Amino acid sequence: MRILMLNYEYPPLGGGASPVTKSLSEELVNLGHTVDVVTMGFKGLKQKEETNGVTVYRVPSIRKEQSVCQTHEMLSYCYSAYRFLPKLLKENKYNICHTHFIIPTGVVSYLNKSKIPYIITSHGSDVPGHNPNRFSIQHELLKPFWRKIVQNAECVVTPSKYLKDMILKNVDTDNVTVIPNGFDIGSFNFDPKKKEKKILLVSRLFEFKGFQYFLDAIEDMDIDYEINIVGEGPYKEALVQKAKDLKVKVNFIGWLDNKSVELKKLYETSSIFVFPSTAENFPTVLLEAMAAGCAIITTDVCGCPEVVGDSALVVRPNSSENIRNALNKLISNDRLFNEFGNKARQRLEEKFNWKKVAKQYENIYKSEIEEKENIKINKI
Repeated sequence: MRILMLNYEYPPLGGGASPVTKSLSEELVNLGHTVDVVTMGFKGLKQKEETNGVTVYRVPSIRKEQSVCQTHEMLSYCYSAYRFLPKLLKENKYNICHTHFIIPTGVVSYLNKSKIPYIITSHGSDVPGHNPNRFSIQHELLKPFWRKIVQNAECVVTPSKYLKDMILKNVDTDNVTVIPNGFDIGSFNFDPKKKEKKILLVSRLFEFKGFQYFLDAIEDMDIDYEINIVGEGPYKEALVQKAKDLKVKVNFIGWLDNKSVELKKLYETSSIFVFPSTAENFPTVLLEAMAAGCAIITTDVCGCPEVVGDSALVVRPNSSENIRNALNKLISNDRLFNEFGNKARQRLEEKFNWKKVAKQYENIYKSEIEEKENIKINKI
């Protein structure tokens, strides 16, 4: 099959959905398919290149930051991609278009639906109600069009049942299914002997990620742990100011590339990973922490518990007290570090292998293509 993959973000740009798109594209190439990606351009990046068998086209955009993309910057991608696709579709005979995000990228696919059928992978922020602190106005304005994009898709895939249920609250449709995101298990090593007294938090720094509750939790704790926060975002300054009053030093590392040696080392040497977010679909950072064998503390809402299962300590969202109790439980019992680390690594290997995930997508492509062909035959 020849697959057209659309996502406004693709490494080195973006957060969780960006490396997911890259890994899936490369695994599909390993299965014998041809994959072309159309994504957003950025200063210093080539307009066209081939990486690990995937051809990547980058169209013009007005994006200013590598880690965060604003709504008007997303729209610049939609405009450029819409203008670019007719030429690409004329040059190549694609079997299907795989789109990441209902909004904004789904706009491009919907406008080209007469030329190529599309499926969508939804990642969370593109669903009304999932992230009300960031996109509520946009979703309210675009909801009628959002519904059309969903209903005209051959299939909408969500990485979690939580997100599937949220989509179905917003639209009456029967084309939504669940396929978890995969993970490259070999990208991190788990060696209990390398674990140090370190606590790690990794994410784009938005208020809903809940890092402020972690800082509140350790306010009166006298702990002999190095604390590292990796990420950039609009809530960073507020977190920096809050951390100044703490007994323990908090290191704000800034943004690190997913493949960087520094990030890999932080995961592999950290004993505890904390992710107290209140609005997540299927957070890749939890998979990274699981691969590195961290003892994880995360919230019991949204897609987080679907990812970690019983391999982590889950706490109520917005609760500094719960986070503090979980930290004390881990710090006071060294045996739990290895126990949770082993459980997390094992769960990752069993449930989130990229080859298994790519084959599930392959089956969807084949099913939808065959259905389209049968419809054509019946019309003749």
